[in-house]
Parts: sequence; structure tokens; C-alpha cells
Amino acid sequence: MAARVGLTVERLVRTGADLADELGFDRVTVALLARHFGVRPASLYAHVKGSDDLRTRIALLALEEMADLGAAALAGRAGKDALAAFAEVYRGYAERHPGRYAAAQLPLSPEDAAASAGPRHAAMTRAILRGYDLPEPDRTHAVRLLGSVFHGYADLELKGAFRHSAPDSRESWARIVDALDVLLRAWPPSPAPAPAPAPITKEQS
Repeated sequence: MAARVGLTVERLVRTGADLADELGFDRVTVALLARHFGVRPASLYAHVKGSDDLRTRIALLALEEMADLGAAALAGRAGKDALAAFAEVYRGYAERHPGRYAAAQLPLSPEDAAASAGPRHAAMTRAILRGYDLPEPDRTHAVRLLGSVFHGYADLELKGAFRHSAPDSRESWARIVDALDVLLRAWPPSPAPAPAPAPITKEQS
């Protein structure tokens, strides 16, 4: 029956991603897909192992799509232009594809994470930060800062946190990107390491 309706892993995953955008990622299951295609759930197990496998595959798809968008947005850009373009990839993707964006936050196994587009996201963020001349470990701190701001703002916006007050959330977003650029250019120096404790002598023991 699955063959007659032309089901493949790719089709199931993309349809699951579309349903996530429409209904919410937490509602996507093998049973939901089976109802969508008018087949029994058992017909889909030749393609996916179960709902957890389906949801993981949707997460991997979302990460890949965002990474492709990020690469296109960064082409030929540097500095603040690159930062703003990359930030808008996250916010815009969340706005257009809320279910996929939620899927991208799914915790992955170490094996799935390593094989995902996640490392591409990190590499692109680090490429942006090269324009701000941050040494390690400050560059890693900055990667975490940007991820927290991008994901945190997009998540709050999706939940309607900024709908009932002025100014418009888009205006706040632009100002936040401006502030991030200023912060990255004036990144505070790392504190000096604490001095090692003096050794205890026999007289002190």
C-alpha cells in the first residue's frame, strides 16, 4: 500500500515538517502521518522506525535548511553586515517555519549531532566572529552569546511575548543586532587568572 502512494523517507520527513509548521512539532507522529496519507501506521515502518525517528529526521532537515540559508546569506558579507544577515536567517526561518524551527531545538544523540548540519552553524558563527578579532576562549563565549540571543528572541517572538507593547518587535530586533555589533567590537578582556595558592611549608603544617 505504501508503494502505491509513493511513500519515501524524504517524502515522509518533508510532509512531517510541513505538518509541524501547520499543527506544531509536538503533534507530529507516525500515526498523524498515516492518517494524512490514508494508510495504516504499520505501512510507514518500512521507512521510519517510529515517531522518535521521524522527529529526529525532521530536526536534521530543519538544521540543514537553516545552514543552507545561512551560507547563502553570508556570501560576500563580513562584519556587521554578516552578523545582521545571519541573525535574520534564524528569526526569518522561525517566523516562516515555526514547527521546523522547534524541531531544530530537539536534543540529538551525539552521533546524530555530529552528522547533522549543527557543526556548519557553529562554523558560520565563528566565521562571522573572525571579523571581530576575538581570541579563544572569548570567541567560544561569543558563539554561545549569539546563539542564546538569536534562539531566545525567536522563541519569545513565536510565543507572542512582544505582541502587546510598542515598539514593534522588528524594531527591537534591529536595535539588538546593533547592540551585539557594538558589544563584539568592545568585548571585555579576559580576567587575569587567579594566582596559585602558596605551597604549605613544614612550619605552617
